[in-house]
Amino acid sequence: MTEKDIEIKMADGTCDAVLYEAEDGRKRPGVIHLPDIMGIRASHRAMAKRLAEAGYTVLLANPFYRTARGATFDFTPNFAGDPRTMQRFGELAAPLTPEAMERDGGSHVNFLATQKSVSDAMMGAVGYCFTGAMALRCAAARPDRIGAVASFHGGRLFVDEPTSPHLALPRVKARLYFAHAVNDHAMPQEAIDKFNVALKAWGGKYESEVYADAPHGFTVADSAAYRQPQAERAFGKLKDLFAATLK
Repeated sequence: MTEKDIEIKMADGTCDAVLYEAEDGRKRPGVIHLPDIMGIRASHRAMAKRLAEAGYTVLLANPFYRTARGATFDFTPNFAGDPRTMQRFGELAAPLTPEAMERDGGSHVNFLATQKSVSDAMMGAVGYCFTGAMALRCAAARPDRIGAVASFHGGRLFVDEPTSPHLALPRVKARLYFAHAVNDHAMPQEAIDKFNVALKAWGGKYESEVYADAPHGFTVADSAAYRQPQAERAFGKLKDLFAATLK
């Protein structure tokens, strides 16, 4: 497995990314891996590499390239209302309008499609925390190529605003999987319930479940919320989703 740090020319700038490819010359389905608000770092590199080793060419892309490269915080953040952390969060999130997310998703699909290691199979997208919604919007932007989407402890998937991610569902053709955290301030149970109603009305193939004893961030090894058993179960669900759909 090779790991190459690369740059991708985007409509809004240059996106730093990491590409994971097998060395046997075989073409594999492409997958877009979107890290959480903390950006590209060792934990997500390990996650993307592990997914690639399961049989995919994986693009670990920096969703926050408009604001920062690599890791996005130069201090230890405290998301429990710390003003400095909230200011930085706002700086990172502000440029990511629904339209920007969809442009980026389309560009990532186009990049993968040009790689010699990527097959003609449908592609996948996976997002964590903030980027769960971005993975969903990627599927809305390119329903012709995105066949499966997974979101782990994704935030604000349903909000009472005209920019809510769930409103993109009618344009999505992919199979979807949502793994929610318990007592998640970014996706409380009321929002999960409303989101599930929207998923049912959408009518496509999906699964949406709350992981017991799994706080927000439970899949990421460098998070204080990391829960190894739940993270392993999540990876198993991700592998099963992609194995069933990316053909």
